[in-house]
Amino acid sequence: MRFPVGGKIFRKRRSMRILHTSDWHLGKRLMDRERLPEQIEVLDEIIALCEERSVELVLVAGDVFDTFLPPAEAEEVFFRAVKRLAGDRRAVVIIGGNHDDCVRLAAAAPLAGEGGVYIFGARGNVPVGGERPVRAVEAGANHIVIRNAAGEKVYINALSYPNEARLKEDKTEESYAQKTLRWIGAGDEKYDGSMPHIFLSHIFTAGGSVSGSERDISLGGARAVPGENLPAFGYTALGHLHKRQKIGKNAWYSGSILQYSFDEANTEKYVLLLETEGTDVVLKESIPLKSGKRLVRLEANGCEEGLRLLAAAQDKFVELTLHLEEPLTARETESLRAANAGLVSLITHVKGGEASSVASRSELGAGELFAEFYRAERGKPLPQELKEAFLLLLEEEA
Repeated sequence: MRFPVGGKIFRKRRSMRILHTSDWHLGKRLMDRERLPEQIEVLDEIIALCEERSVELVLVAGDVFDTFLPPAEAEEVFFRAVKRLAGDRRAVVIIGGNHDDCVRLAAAAPLAGEGGVYIFGARGNVPVGGERPVRAVEAGANHIVIRNAAGEKVYINALSYPNEARLKEDKTEESYAQKTLRWIGAGDEKYDGSMPHIFLSHIFTAGGSVSGSERDISLGGARAVPGENLPAFGYTALGHLHKRQKIGKNAWYSGSILQYSFDEANTEKYVLLLETEGTDVVLKESIPLKSGKRLVRLEANGCEEGLRLLAAAQDKFVELTLHLEEPLTARETESLRAANAGLVSLITHVKGGEASSVASRSELGAGELFAEFYRAERGKPLPQELKEAFLLLLEEEA
């Protein structure tokens, strides 16, 4: 649209506001602690932010769920949340992560598209058209074009967590880096440079900082994507790593929506607010999330000091490490548990002995469980190359 100003004609600048989020992990627990109420709370916060900041497009970069077969309660939270995210005037684009069953996730795509929610599983077309003010006007197996009411368009190259099995490809002699470069290129075949560009994916980029809640994520580098494989233009919206971080010039991991492991205790959680400027996509703001319980690591010399620290850390989930002269008695252990309902991990170091931990195996990833089994059966540590082969086999069966 043009407006006369001082005898001259100026074109009104058009833009689109976009929100980047990822790694919801709906249904994920912290050892034996339920976290679905926190996940509902933080999704409500994200929905409110979209309203306050006039967001028109939401990008969800994978790992919507924590497991391939999430509990029904987690699926209900997901569908309610994305319906509210889309509302009457937003579009939501979702890709599958390594924790998601991409076929199951995309099963609702034809119906979801009518409400402005566009779901990419592995490869498959999503519906276009309709009367919504922000909607898909073009889509293919691995791309989608979103247009807002002002006519601004954004091209999205959408690549869910990739491997040969998910993409229904025969194995080749290509390295994983070569394959991902080809898969990324396929998503840009329809891009002509006339509009802003976003590469939306769920991958592990070499050099990224990993936390404990990303189970066996790097596979010893076998599934690492070189940074130079990412598009050198536009914006790259990534999921997979739980800490917000920048990769190279224009790629960002938004990070998970909650602290999911204790080595994230000092890590803030964010969503990223983007805006189109001409044919560019610019990160405008990292918005901190306030919802959910915080995780803290505490360390004390003796039970009494531990009790004082626990009393000061109410309403948090706590990992407490105690340095002791003698093992804890049953009464002392009970008093520590009673001091803070959020105590989920108690690690004791007794002078002259080995550390012991009161932890749950539910927190362990597949590789760690396999390593425990191997050690029990063979009496020696699991070789790293065998662990990597086991994890790759699991991934191919997924």
